[in-house]
Amino acid sequence: MCVSEILDEAYARLHPTGPEWGDELSNHGPMAVEVLVRRGHADLVPRWVDRYLNRLDELPAPTGVITDWQDALGDFSRLGDWVGYFHNETQERPWRDVLAIWWPRLIPGIAAGATHSVIRVSHALRVLLAGDESPQAVAELVHGLAWWAARSTVIPNTAEPRGGLATKAAFDAVPRIPSQDGQLANRFGQLAELHSFPSALAALKPADTPEEARRRLTELVDAATLTYLTHGHGSPILLVHTATAPNAVLHALPALPEEQWAPSLTAAWAASAALIATYAPREAAPREVLPDAPESAAAVLDRAAENGDEHVIKFTDTAAEVHARTGDPDALAAAARIQEFIRPR
Repeated sequence: MCVSEILDEAYARLHPTGPEWGDELSNHGPMAVEVLVRRGHADLVPRWVDRYLNRLDELPAPTGVITDWQDALGDFSRLGDWVGYFHNETQERPWRDVLAIWWPRLIPGIAAGATHSVIRVSHALRVLLAGDESPQAVAELVHGLAWWAARSTVIPNTAEPRGGLATKAAFDAVPRIPSQDGQLANRFGQLAELHSFPSALAALKPADTPEEARRRLTELVDAATLTYLTHGHGSPILLVHTATAPNAVLHALPALPEEQWAPSLTAAWAASAALIATYAPREAAPREVLPDAPESAAAVLDRAAENGDEHVIKFTDTAAEVHARTGDPDALAAAARIQEFIRPR
């Protein structure tokens, strides 16, 4: 069986399951298996899916037909209806056209599923852009878009970049909410009263061209990955998404019209900054407690596959990209850091 068939089979097994399970925990299965296949560990996928399926809930059945998308946006009780809606959309027009219509409608709600929905969409797009346009791959895009639409969540108190700070400086200057306690909704609610938050978002230098938007997103992924090394202890799982969410948007750009790139940067920057504000500690971990960089990206990727945790797999994938792009060994050390926090299953 070729690697694309392994991935398609995994998708087919995972699609009867919902995007969330338990107490609003996210189904990372399709995202993790895409990474495992792309990173040369397709042989691990069938058994990985066997284990992962045991924790998942069934996909909710449809309750009706969506006729007014604005009314249904953000209504998780209509998840099954959204799956049917996007299935019909991709039957009637090419997936690229569906994405071009729906990305600008969905990107303001980028916090959907704590950013997992945009990440799932992006992993599906990586498969489609690589040439696998099988029915299963298109169906994976459908499921990602449906989750995003059903959970659409706007980050409060945001502002568009209009300042002069470089990306790393703006990222380092993000303020913190007064009380980093409670669930995500409680923490995000505090952003509405954090008066320094919109000014911090506005301090980032804006992107005047699509290529500048791509460069800012790249710099944001780099900064977030390196910050995880020193601040990830504040919330080892949630802070992963400060890097993986903007990386998801970065990898979606080739599938999007260029006029959508700058608004995508604005949304990704707000999402990453919101997670820093609500979960990252103010103080960095002492350097002496941080791990050394592994000997190679290949080694850290192999260890992530052996670890088997979905967050470890996805973050290590992003960290390896940052290392390949920058050569900074701290990117690999950040991947080693999450493997300290989350032990093999």
